[in-house]
Amino acid sequence: MSKLLFRCGRHLTSLPLDHSLRGRLYIHTPNFRVFSADANGETKPDTINGSAYDDGKYPTGDFVYRPRTAWEDFMVKTRLFFALPWRRFQSGSVLKLVLRGEITDQLRSFSRALSLPQICGNFEKAAYDPRVAGIYLHIDNLSCGWGKLDEIRRHILDFKKSGKFIIGYVPTCGVKEYYIGSACEELYAPPNAYVGLYGFLVQASFLSGESVTLGVFEKIGVEPQVERVGKYKSAGDQLTRKSMSDENREMLASLLDNIYRNWLEKISLAKGKQKEDIENFINEGAHQVEGMKKEGLITDIKYDDEVMDLLRTRLGIPHTKLLPTVGYRKYCNVRRSTLGLTGSKDLIAIIRASGSISRTPGRFNAPSSRIIAEQFIQKIRRVKVSKKYKAVIIRIDSPGGDALASDLMWREIKLLAAAKPVIASMSDVAASGGYYMAMAANAIVAEKLTLTGSIGVVTGKFNLGKLYEYIGYNKEIISRGKYAEIFAAEHRPFRADEAELFSKRAHDMYKQFRDKAASSRSMTVDKMEQAAQGRVWVGEDAASLGLVDAIGGLSRAIAIAKQKANIPLERQVTVVELSQPPSPLEMLSGMGDTFVEANEAVKDLIHEMESSDAIQARMDGILVEKFEGVSYSNSVLSLLKDYLKIL
Repeated sequence: MSKLLFRCGRHLTSLPLDHSLRGRLYIHTPNFRVFSADANGETKPDTINGSAYDDGKYPTGDFVYRPRTAWEDFMVKTRLFFALPWRRFQSGSVLKLVLRGEITDQLRSFSRALSLPQICGNFEKAAYDPRVAGIYLHIDNLSCGWGKLDEIRRHILDFKKSGKFIIGYVPTCGVKEYYIGSACEELYAPPNAYVGLYGFLVQASFLSGESVTLGVFEKIGVEPQVERVGKYKSAGDQLTRKSMSDENREMLASLLDNIYRNWLEKISLAKGKQKEDIENFINEGAHQVEGMKKEGLITDIKYDDEVMDLLRTRLGIPHTKLLPTVGYRKYCNVRRSTLGLTGSKDLIAIIRASGSISRTPGRFNAPSSRIIAEQFIQKIRRVKVSKKYKAVIIRIDSPGGDALASDLMWREIKLLAAAKPVIASMSDVAASGGYYMAMAANAIVAEKLTLTGSIGVVTGKFNLGKLYEYIGYNKEIISRGKYAEIFAAEHRPFRADEAELFSKRAHDMYKQFRDKAASSRSMTVDKMEQAAQGRVWVGEDAASLGLVDAIGGLSRAIAIAKQKANIPLERQVTVVELSQPPSPLEMLSGMGDTFVEANEAVKDLIHEMESSDAIQARMDGILVEKFEGVSYSNSVLSLLKDYLKIL
């Protein structure tokens, strides 16, 4: 039987360690206060992080730019004078950030994938760096979810409070790229930019055929036997159905409506237009930048070199000289301490949990590519016994995975939360096993469009009997015990009594998940059942149902952690990153020979299909892939199809 596998900056200042937490750590001090104030110093409601369901119970964590005093400015310039050569660059430089491709929630030091913590950290540092005149932001073919997009967009708006310019450039302008670009002070595009503001969609493929037309699996002699608990739990549908279920269609339509409505609201607000005008523009099928300029959606049509000339003029640099710039990678090396953004004695730990959930490491998992329960639990236990940390933030970006692993981590987080405040901060997705982890925290913070909930389970196996007949393969089993073959006999379907036991296991796990969620969220089981059933919600809807406490990003989670740890809200804190980026050696060690890896992957697939009995608390991979732009595809299915091609 097989598991169904559906799928801010670098902080370099070292911190003295106690005996319980030996190792390399990275720290930073968020330079924000946890309230919003108008020109008269009066506090006002949060306009970025807030939600219609917030009741004022939690601080907003809004960024307030604080001009430096003369002494602080002198100290920063002194530290910059003595900075190491590779951390120096010319005063008056433009920070050039290129946002392209995958954006991970993990810290990265040796990867092409961009790191959200580093991106956000660069925005924060640039706001206070006297050498940075402004930011030139290239936005091109983004591959991330709406939670990360909101975090980046929030940091762009925060950076603008410094009074420095931020100019965007979009050679490829889809809905995600424009969502970020619209927050910039000015936005430019080349004459032949790829414009794709056509709307939003989600699509699903199915492998089961009609009664008269065989599907993919019927043709190759494979029968998926899937047990799902929760009427909205769609993981496995592509294996067993020929079309979308009514419940799945309802859920997807609701998610699309939320994403579309949020996009229209943010764009119309940024451009000072009516939502109807933006919607009409989309429905016209406009595909040229001339239309965007005419409607005021971009500032002007210019090539990159023309924008660079514009920046030279703005900074008073002769056109015969190069525009001084500093890139993303180099700026990541700038220490926060150099800019006076560290020094607080109040420490808050942050542990990042990104990727699908497994109980133990696999043979070919890239470093930091998934959440390994054994490793995660070790970090939780070390933080629990340490007296250094006033609170802990669990930063989650996961569609779920192994249900047992999720439960084991839930237990450790719950024990930690009994010892010190624990806040769960959700990124793009915290569903199924990802939400299982979060619900043990003292408070849960999600972005407005974080995919969350999906309280349900799924498990199954492939009956390969007919396939074995086709290829002339035979398997016989001698067993003792009525159910000894339940997880080994992939050459035949379940017997009736085996199917009953198989179903009971899944339903029991679902009830445990649901009941623990109800207890954790102080809800009755009946009320939780209405929010469960495997349904995925956006963060805002999850807040209205009681699954989430507050809407916002990491800054709001830190503010709530301060509140619960009795740290004055106006006081800065030092956030200590306990999730180390992989070293170059670790990255290289994970890169095996392609052919050997492919062969071993097939062997792993066969072993997995023969011996695995894990129940999955996992969100449908179609949701993640289509809504988030990240491929959490069904690895078992993909490998199976490729393997069968060579038979």
